[in-house]
This record gives sequence, C-alpha cells and structure tokens, in this order.
Amino acid sequence: MPLPHFQTIALGRKPRPFSHPDWLFEVKWDGFRALLHSDKDGVRLVSRNGNTFKSFPELCEGLIRDLKGRRCVLDGEIVCLDADGKPQFRDLFFRRAEPLFYAFDILWDEHAKSDDEEEQRRFRNGEDLRYLPLTDRKRRLHAVVPRQSERLLYCDHIDGDGEGLFRLACEHDLEGIVAKRKADPYLPDHATWLKIRNSTYSQWIGRAELFERERGSDPDFQVWNACAAACSAL
Repeated sequence: MPLPHFQTIALGRKPRPFSHPDWLFEVKWDGFRALLHSDKDGVRLVSRNGNTFKSFPELCEGLIRDLKGRRCVLDGEIVCLDADGKPQFRDLFFRRAEPLFYAFDILWDEHAKSDDEEEQRRFRNGEDLRYLPLTDRKRRLHAVVPRQSERLLYCDHIDGDGEGLFRLACEHDLEGIVAKRKADPYLPDHATWLKIRNSTYSQWIGRAELFERERGSDPDFQVWNACAAACSAL
C-alpha cells in the first residue's frame, strides 16, 4: 500500500519570543526541511516543494538501518552538527560532514499502537496521525526514534517557556526557536507554527549569495530557489 501524500506546515513569523502554557517550543535547527518517507522501497527525503533530495544517499541508508523497515512519515530537518551539537549549515551545504535527520513530528505510522481492538483492526495497515494533537504526536514520535541511532535524532521541546529557550538559543548562537500550539493537528489550515529568529545569528551572513552562487552546480539545485527566496524574506 503506497504512503499517502502529505503537505508540510509552513512556518509563520513572530518578531519577539513569548511564553504561554498552551504552547511548546523547540530549537530551530538550521538545515534543510524535509519529510522522511520510509517504506518497503527504502527512505526518501522530500523537500517542502515536493522535490526528492538526491545528494544524501548515505544519510538515507543510515535512516533505513535506524528505522529497521518501519513504514512511517516524519517531518524534520537535515542537519550537520559540530562537536558541541550545534548545526553548521556550510558543512551541510558543501557536504563537509555527515548529515543527520532531526525529527520533530510524525504524520503517519504503520505500527501505531492502541489498546482498543477496533482501532487495532482499523489501522492494521497504518494510521494517519495528523489529526492528533501535537503533544500526542510528539509522544508517538519519541517511541519511534531509537535511543541508540546512527542518523535519526528526536527534536525535544520545552513546555511554556519560550522566552527562556530563546535566550539560550541566542547565547549559543543558534538560528532561533519555533513555537507550536500543543493542541493543534498537523493540518496546514488548522495549525500555527511560528519561527522566532535570532537576529544576531552569525551563520545568516552571506547566505542568500551562497545559494545564488552554488545552486546550479548541486544535484539538489531545485531546492535552492526556495532557499534563496526564504533568505530574501528575512
């Protein structure tokens, strides 16, 4: 059975951090946003515009080993991390380090668990998780990501304290944070995700020019148009 088609949730923008008990907050990892499709044919990483990344075969092979054949769809970010666990975008862009996949959401899962026998029969071929609240999806995702993995990482979060997480992100020169309502489903018209950018983030310097100069020489050149547009909107 083929996996369903999914549309990613776009990030809105908010100029300043905030705290609220109905929201959770994650680090904004600086990399390439992708949907991870794992099925009987292996793992594919698909961009927000529906283009399959072609330049990460080793990453896909490692993700196959991590997921052990589990059929699922995850939302996350392709990143390269330094020795301190901080993303290094140029290492990713120029393929100078081993990429990883930071998963922050799960949309579909073949092995969805339920104590209800009727639900077990209904979802024996997999479960669409997009209609669940974000907090439930995060719990399901946490169970999917192995504790000891080769390439797959779980993006953790904090409840309520966006201002505190943003302060730490700025202190450690990270891109920023993402705010998400806990109760929202994974439906573009019914969910709010907000990027709160660190205006002093050092790795944004020269980013748009880098995309413009290099995108034609890369097998994933179709991705660079979206990346350059994102940079020009900053």
